Amino acid sequence: MGIALKDLIISKEIELSDLSGKILAVDSYNMLYQFLTTIRGRDGTLLMDSSGNITSHLVGLFARVTKLMQQGLKLVFVFDGKAPDLKKKERERRKELKIAAAKDYDDAVKREDIDAMKKYASRMTRLTPDLVDEAKLLINSLGLPIVDAPSEGEAQASYMVKSGDCHASVSQDFDSLIHQTPLLVKNLSIAGKRKKTNKLSYETIKPELINLTDNLNNLGIDQDQLIALSILVGTDYNIGGVKGIGPKKAINLVKEYGSDFDKMFKSVDWKFEFPWTDVFYTIKKMPVSSDYNLKFCDVNVDKLKELLVEKHDFSMERVNNTIDKLMKQAESKKQKGLGDFF
Repeated sequence: MGIALKDLIISKEIELSDLSGKILAVDSYNMLYQFLTTIRGRDGTLLMDSSGNITSHLVGLFARVTKLMQQGLKLVFVFDGKAPDLKKKERERRKELKIAAAKDYDDAVKREDIDAMKKYASRMTRLTPDLVDEAKLLINSLGLPIVDAPSEGEAQASYMVKSGDCHASVSQDFDSLIHQTPLLVKNLSIAGKRKKTNKLSYETIKPELINLTDNLNNLGIDQDQLIALSILVGTDYNIGGVKGIGPKKAINLVKEYGSDFDKMFKSVDWKFEFPWTDVFYTIKKMPVSSDYNLKFCDVNVDKLKELLVEKHDFSMERVNNTIDKLMKQAESKKQKGLGDFF
C-alpha cells in the first residue's frame, strides 16, 4: 500500500551515473508488482508465452535490471518473509479489492471498453509463489545476490543499508523510512523517457534520492515521531489511519504532543480493535537478519537462455544482444581494474 508521506518528504533528482558502483538493496516485491501492473497488453492482459505462462515480470526484470547493470549499478534483491500478524487485515483488504476488480473487468469486457479493461486488470495483479520463484531464478542467473528477509523486505533492506553493506534501499514506497533506511532511491525501475498517460508527448523521469536525516531535520521530528506520524496517516498494519487526519495534520499533532504518543493517540478517533502500541512496536521490532551473502557472480548464460528462450519464448537475438552488452561491460571493468596496477 505504501505510507502517504509524499506531501511531507523532500528529495533530490539524481542521475543513474551517481549510483554507478554502488550496492543497492531492492524491495523485490515492490519492483515485481510494478512490472506486473504496468507491463501488459492494450486491453490490460498480462504478457504470456505460447503456453499461456505469465512473462510480464520476467520481461520487466530482464529489460530493466540488465540496463541498470550496464550502468554499473550493483543490485541486491531482498524478498519478503513471513508477514506480521497485523498485516493479515491488509491482505484481506487487497484480496477483496482484487475480487471487486475482477467483476468490474468482466463487465468492461462485455462492453468492449478497452480503457476500463486495462484499468481493472492492473488492479487484479497477484504475485504468486511460482512467479516469485521464476524471478529469483532470473536474478540468480544474472549473478545478483538474493536475500530472503525473515519478515518485511523493506525492513531487511533498511538494516543492510544501516549496517553499511548497501548504499541505499530501492522502493517506490516510503515504508523503508520508518524502518530507518538512511537513504532511499525512488524511480529506479521507471527512470528514463516515458510517454505521458493519454498524451502524445513524453517526459523524462529521473531517480530520486531521499535522505532520512535531512527529512527528519526538515520536519523537526525524530525517528519515533516519524513512526507515530505514519501510524496516524495509515500503514499496512492500520489501514487508512485515523479518519480525518492527513499528512499535514499528522505532523502538527506529532509536534504538538512531542514524545507523549499515548496522550496524542487518546486525543484522536482511534477506532482499530488493537492499541496503537501494537502497530508502533510491530514496526520498531520488525525481525531482520545479519545472515546474508552479498556475493556478485558472473552471468550464467546457459541458465538465462534456458529460462527465457527455451521455456518462455523470448527472442534468442534479443537475449544474446543483452548478454553481449553485459559481457562487454564486465570485460571493460576487468580491463579498468588491471589498468590500476600499471
